[in-house]
Amino acid sequence: EEEEVEPAEPTEQSKKRKRQEQKAIAKIKESKDFKRRQRFKAGEPDDDDEVAWDMYKKTKPLPGQLDNCEICNKRFTVTGYSKEGPGGGLLCPKCSKEQEAEKKKDKPKRKAAPRDRRRQTQSNLLDGIISNGAKSLQELCVEKVADHINDIDEFGDLPQNLLLRLSQILSKRRVVDSRTLDLFLRPDLDRVAIFDCGKLEVDDYKKIFAIVPKVETLILRNAGQFKNEVVTYILERGVPLRHLQLHAANLLSNETWQELFSCQGEQLETIKLAWLDYSLDDTTLSSMVKYCPNVKRLKLQKCFKLGDEAVESIAGLRKLEHLSLSLNRPISVEALTGVITSIGENLRTLCLDRFENANDNVLRAVHSNCRRLVKFRFTENDICTDAGFVELFTDWSNPPLVSVSLASNRDVDYNKPDGPDRPVGLASGGLLALMQHSGTSLETLDISSCRHITHETFLEIFGGTRLFPNLKDLNISFLTRIDTPIVAGIFKSCPHMVKLTAFGCFNVKDVLVPAGVALIGLPNAQESIVVEGEY
Repeated sequence: EEEEVEPAEPTEQSKKRKRQEQKAIAKIKESKDFKRRQRFKAGEPDDDDEVAWDMYKKTKPLPGQLDNCEICNKRFTVTGYSKEGPGGGLLCPKCSKEQEAEKKKDKPKRKAAPRDRRRQTQSNLLDGIISNGAKSLQELCVEKVADHINDIDEFGDLPQNLLLRLSQILSKRRVVDSRTLDLFLRPDLDRVAIFDCGKLEVDDYKKIFAIVPKVETLILRNAGQFKNEVVTYILERGVPLRHLQLHAANLLSNETWQELFSCQGEQLETIKLAWLDYSLDDTTLSSMVKYCPNVKRLKLQKCFKLGDEAVESIAGLRKLEHLSLSLNRPISVEALTGVITSIGENLRTLCLDRFENANDNVLRAVHSNCRRLVKFRFTENDICTDAGFVELFTDWSNPPLVSVSLASNRDVDYNKPDGPDRPVGLASGGLLALMQHSGTSLETLDISSCRHITHETFLEIFGGTRLFPNLKDLNISFLTRIDTPIVAGIFKSCPHMVKLTAFGCFNVKDVLVPAGVALIGLPNAQESIVVEGEY
C-alpha cells in the first residue's frame, strides 16, 4: 500500500519562513540574554547556533503571527486569547476548548455558600411577617410542605387557617396551577382562597364549585380567566355565596354582573372588587345596591368606570358597616358627603383613598355623622387643611379609633418645603388633636409623607412624658424632621411597639432598638443599630 504523503509546503512560503527565522535568530544573537546564556555553553561545537535556536523555539509568537499547535501540530493564527499548552506552546482554538473542558471536569465543585437570610428577613418584614426568635413548628412544617408541593398528592384534613397560609405562600411563588388547585378543594370546606389565579383556566374555576358545592367565601385574585360561563355555572348549581372577593376579573360583562347580583343578591354580605377596567359601570353598581340590600362590607378599588352616580347609589346600602373606596375617576365633594351623611352612623370602617377633590366639607361630614368608627383611612389629598383635621378630631362623639391612616395629606408645591402659611394636609395641629382623641386606643397609625408636622410637635407627643400603651404599628416614613431622639422617644412612649417603619428618615443615625421590635427602612442606621433587652 502506498503511504499517504502530506503535501509539501509551497516553495515561496518556505523561503519566506526561513528568511523570517534567520532574521529572528540574528536579532536574538544581538540581545543581552543571548550573551548571558552563551557563557554557559562556551567551548561546545556550534554553541552559538544552539543557544540562539533554543531561544527562538521558546519565544511565543505575537498576535497575528502563525504558529503550530502544540497538541495537533495544526498551523493557526495566534490571537490574544490563544491558550498555553502543557509543554509551554500555544494551542489552536479547538484544542483550547478541549483543554478547558477537561479542566472544568477535574476542578472540584465549590460548596454552595450559606444563603443570606438578611434579604429574606427584610422581605418578610415588608410583608408584615414579624418573627422574634425561632419559627414555630407549625410554620416550619407549612414551609416544608410548600417547598415540596410537586411531590404531594393531597393535604388531607388540614384546617382552613393552614390552607390559607399555604395558599399565600404558593401564590407568592406563582406555582398555583390546575394540579396544585386540587390540593385546596374538599367537599367539606366553605372557603376557597387563591391569591394568584394567573395559571387557572375556565375549567379550573368550574372545578372549584363542582368539588366544593357549599363554598360561602370565595377569594380569587388575578382571576383573568373568570368568564361569563363561570358565573352561569355558579348560578346553575346554586352556590350559597355570602362573601365574594374578585381581583382583575375583566372578562365579565355588565350583563353578567347584573345577573349575578339579581340571583345571589339577597345572601351576599361582603363584596370586594378590584382592578376592573372593562365592566362594572355606574348602572351595574346601582343594580348591585338594588339587589344586595344585606351587604355589610363593600370595597371598590381601581374600578375605572365608576363615577359620581355609582358613589351616590351606595347611600342605598342601609346595612353597610365597612366601606372602602379607591376610584380612578374624579368624584365630586357633593357625592362623597352625601354617602357619608346617609350611611355614616352605621359605619365602623371608612377608607377613602386618593379622593383628590375632597375638601374640609368631607371631614365635617365624617365628624357630624360617623359615631361608631373603629378604623379611618383618608390618604393622598392636597386640599384638606390642617384646620379641617383639627375640627374633625376635636370634640368628636366617635369613640377613640383603633386604626388610622392619614398618609400623604400634604401640600405638593415642592418649591415651598415648609408649606403655605395656612397648613395644608395633616400638620401639627391635626396630629395633636388626633393623639388627644385616640392616642390611648390606637394600635396602628400611618402618617407617612405628612411633611408639615414640626419637630417640636413630635417631641411634644413622643417626648417620653405621654404613654400610648396599645400602639403597635407606626409608619413615619418620609418625615424628614424625624431624628434619633424622636425615634428613641417613640420606643419609650410605646412600650408594646412591634413594627416601626421609617423610610427616608435620614437624620436617624444610631438608635437603641428594644428587643422584639422591627425597625424598617433606616439605611443610615443599619450598622449602628443596637438591640437592647431580651426576647
